[in-house]
Amino acid sequence: MRRSLQDATGATLAVLIAGAWLALHVAGVFFLDAGRPATALLVVLQTWLSVGLYIVAHDAMHGSLLRSRKAGERVGALAVWLYAGFGWRRLVTMHRSHHLYAGTPQDPDFAPDTPSALLPWYLRFMRTYFGARECAVMALRVGAYVLLGARIENILLFFAVPGLLSSFQLFYFGTYLPHRHETDAAFPDRHRARSSRYDYLASLLSCFHFGYHHEHHRRPDVPWWRLPALRRGD
Repeated sequence: MRRSLQDATGATLAVLIAGAWLALHVAGVFFLDAGRPATALLVVLQTWLSVGLYIVAHDAMHGSLLRSRKAGERVGALAVWLYAGFGWRRLVTMHRSHHLYAGTPQDPDFAPDTPSALLPWYLRFMRTYFGARECAVMALRVGAYVLLGARIENILLFFAVPGLLSSFQLFYFGTYLPHRHETDAAFPDRHRARSSRYDYLASLLSCFHFGYHHEHHRRPDVPWWRLPALRRGD
């Protein structure tokens, strides 16, 4: 695919994902009635969009979002700040280590002491990425929202809950399943990653095709929306 077309497609999808996330975030935190029957569905939708927001930033980490790496990094930095107050440089450094040392003790995303256990690995994952800086940034944002008139229940439902659920969704489909150790299934190569067998729709809904993880490790320059074609060999 020509890089100009890839840039245009990636930018369009990024705007749609980030725009939808921001619109629902503002509406949910400040304007929606948290007691309405549709609230649960909106929380699920915001959880999925939160996953997408991080995946947009992930493409920026690999330089596959935009041809201009500087512009892509600015988009990525904004996306992870909106998502959970993350610092861009630290995330990029840790993600590079993940690709260099996947599935080893030097991999920040791996749990060498519990390579098959879901909950201990997730707790380690959260402690690794969500520290004092992120807590401080999120506390300031919540304080600002309250000063602007947001209700605590709305902040919890449309910001805190989607953030936590999406962190588990990203971890489960994008880290745990691809990199966990299985007694009856060896990894195919040095990337120590495997891919899901989901069809296109299930792959999109689960983690924006990030479950096609072996393909991603082999070709980190390929954006998320092209991973299904890469898996098919197109």
